[in-house]
Amino acid sequence: MKKVLFSVALALVAGFSFAQVKNVKEAKSIANEMNPDFAKAEQLINEALTNPETKDQAETWNVAGTIQRRKSEKEMEKAYLQKPYDKMLIYNAALAMCQYFQKCDELAQVPDAKGKIKNKYRKPNAATIKTERANLVNGGIEYYNQYIDVEKQGSDDKTLGKKALECFGMYIDVAAAPMMASENLLQTDTLMGQVAYFACLTAVKVGDYAAVAKYAPYGADDKEYGKFTMEFNSTALKELGKTDEWVASLKAGLQKYPDHQFFFGHLIDYYSNNNKYDEAMQFADEMLAKDPKNTFYLYVKGYLCQSQYQDLKTKQKEAEAQATLDKAIEFYKQTVAVDPNYAEAYSNLGLIYCVKAQDFSEKAASDVNDPNYAKDQETLKGFYREAKPYYEKARTLKPDNKDLWLQGLYRVYYNLNMGDEFKEIESLMGL
Repeated sequence: MKKVLFSVALALVAGFSFAQVKNVKEAKSIANEMNPDFAKAEQLINEALTNPETKDQAETWNVAGTIQRRKSEKEMEKAYLQKPYDKMLIYNAALAMCQYFQKCDELAQVPDAKGKIKNKYRKPNAATIKTERANLVNGGIEYYNQYIDVEKQGSDDKTLGKKALECFGMYIDVAAAPMMASENLLQTDTLMGQVAYFACLTAVKVGDYAAVAKYAPYGADDKEYGKFTMEFNSTALKELGKTDEWVASLKAGLQKYPDHQFFFGHLIDYYSNNNKYDEAMQFADEMLAKDPKNTFYLYVKGYLCQSQYQDLKTKQKEAEAQATLDKAIEFYKQTVAVDPNYAEAYSNLGLIYCVKAQDFSEKAASDVNDPNYAKDQETLKGFYREAKPYYEKARTLKPDNKDLWLQGLYRVYYNLNMGDEFKEIESLMGL
């Protein structure tokens, strides 16, 4: 009795397996018809893609990819005939086709019982992918633009952004896939760097930092987008909390793109925020030695001195603090000497003189009967007079950036008893 039941079970399995193989053949036949019933073909092949008897067969995945290729072809026929067509269908078909053909290639590379590899799919499928790859870029752009539109409406749904990333990513993935090795796309595809940039941009926006790390290397050398791609990579490493790798990426970016301020600025911020002033100063000096007239490097050197001042004050090293503040003035003045339109340097010069005034006021005579009172008050006003033209210059250069000058001029005009000017600043502050 058991033997009979076992035989029946074998028959059922064989019959079910045969049905799935039949599904694959029928799906392929439908796809190649003049007017395919794609819904039916996809239903049949989707069953085979998940069935244990057929899901590990290269032919199953090849047919799945073929169906998507044919869907794209039939939709493109409408475009050629100037009939309404579904461009998103074309883009999605290209994406699915690449996914299916890659899986097909992976399975076809498995050696047979004799240890031989007979991959009859690689050459034709690689040729098809090469032809269809451009639609992955088009799809990525379309999905990205839709994502931005939805984001502008206040939605935090990242579905469209993730779809855009999938398209951009697949464009790179297939170029790096073994089945496309003979095409040498990583070296010859002139769009690779640009697509890598958009993949990283999209990945950052949807918070997929692992994808940034994956695709950034493909765009690092691009003349137009390379510096931004490396910037995205640094941002991702920081978000992932990989501090050592983040710092290393900033140094690598600075080495490759010394004129891109992102890398130098963030390195300096890292050093100063972690009170590593000696390292920061040394690094800034090294950069200035290479380019003594670089206004950004000069500005950062001044910024570092200004930042170190507060650290020294906290440690009650007054003399060193004042000396460091004087060095900051020196470097900011060098900055504006090279670039007279560097508003931030003017603003910081104004701030330093106000800080000096504050420091002096702490030890100045405050009693009007003190014989030094008048002299000290004049010295105090002298600092505000020094600050005044720098804040006013910052205002002239960047009138819309009130953070650079509004609070400073309020303080200066108040302490210099400049009534009309003070009232104007008060009104701008809404007081």
